[in-house]
Amino acid sequence: MLVAGAGGGFDVYAGLPLALALRSAGKEVHLASLSFADLYGLDGDVWLDVDVAAVGPDTEARGDYFPERTLARWLARQELPTTVHAFPRVGVRPLRAAYRTLIEHLGGVDAIVLVDGGTDILMRGDEHGLGTPEEDMASLAAVNGLEEVPDRLVACLGFGVDSYHGVSHALVLENLAALERDGAFLGVFSLPSGSREGALYLDAVAHAQLSTPEYPSIVNGSVAAAVRGEFGDVRFTERTKGSELFVNPLMSAYFCVDAAGLARRNLYLDRLEDTTLMRQISSVIEEFRARLPRQRPPPAFPH
Repeated sequence: MLVAGAGGGFDVYAGLPLALALRSAGKEVHLASLSFADLYGLDGDVWLDVDVAAVGPDTEARGDYFPERTLARWLARQELPTTVHAFPRVGVRPLRAAYRTLIEHLGGVDAIVLVDGGTDILMRGDEHGLGTPEEDMASLAAVNGLEEVPDRLVACLGFGVDSYHGVSHALVLENLAALERDGAFLGVFSLPSGSREGALYLDAVAHAQLSTPEYPSIVNGSVAAAVRGEFGDVRFTERTKGSELFVNPLMSAYFCVDAAGLARRNLYLDRLEDTTLMRQISSVIEEFRARLPRQRPPPAFPH
């Protein structure tokens, strides 16, 4: 199985509890991440092929921001397999080719689980706020086209955290209800602090915060706070200064959907098929949004 961070940065950490649970169940699990690091500065022997790097604890890179290597170092401390595969921030066409290259290198996979730290991957495109959709949509479109993989799923951890980027979580719930009607909503399960996976996740997030103090993950820091039972405007980094967080128990729950079903409901995903650069994805989304007659406002709920 391949557990892959969809949105770049530390998203792969949101998939760590799933990977640990699957490994405990006897599955062979591999990790991958759409990376924000300067991958093109890596040595040639790190690359499996074009746009696929195999990152380990000792991989050298320019700069200190390298979540994939940070995770590999934490895995080494736990005496777990240390390779974290990394994809550069490219468009759908090369990203899908990179996934295929990695899958071939691994000898095939039975399932891909795309993991989003947050829930903005569930936005269909006409909502008032989309969050930061570019990387999520590149990953969703790329994986949706891998029809040779029997099972392709999306798991979101961190409900509520995307309000930091303008997402209405009433619309997230509305979209999940629509996915349920389509038969694409697969359910919810929690990440308890008392579980092995919960405890190891908390340790991994703390290790990442110490390793990258200038750029701690807001998403995983918020989720970790929720797993610990904290609530409200929890402060763990200066990066959120001037904004208000809403840490809540739902942040520690995974919302799972079928990737193909989610892709079918997206209003612009097919327009991304021929993109080769991430900035092309941004342009397509901006053009689509500019032509909308109106953006979908959050539904009104009775008090």
